[in-house]
Amino acid sequence: EIAEHDEDISVWTGDQKAATKVRDIEKADYGTLHQDYSESVDALQRAIAVLKSQAHDRKQAVSLVQVSALKDLALIPESAKRTLDAFLQQDPEGLEVSAPEAEGYEFQSHGVIE
Repeated sequence: EIAEHDEDISVWTGDQKAATKVRDIEKADYGTLHQDYSESVDALQRAIAVLKSQAHDRKQAVSLVQVSALKDLALIPESAKRTLDAFLQQDPEGLEVSAPEAEGYEFQSHGVIE
């Protein structure tokens, strides 16, 4: 009878060691996975903060500075430069249009930050 008990104790000790080894492996896997998830959540929180800080539309440039800058490029032919000069010297009142003012960029990430 003692031999049977010794055998049971031996089996239980082996089972305990195997279970401890499995738990150690699972704990290491959990630690790695938890760190990965934590870093991902932190990165998402920082990205959302950046999006919230930039959650506005950008206005269109109100002047023709970009068009007038074309006159200085060497690749633009002289005839085109003269045409640009004539265009830029026109009365700005005549260049107004009745269409609504468009945004230069409309913020489209509201769904992400809500």
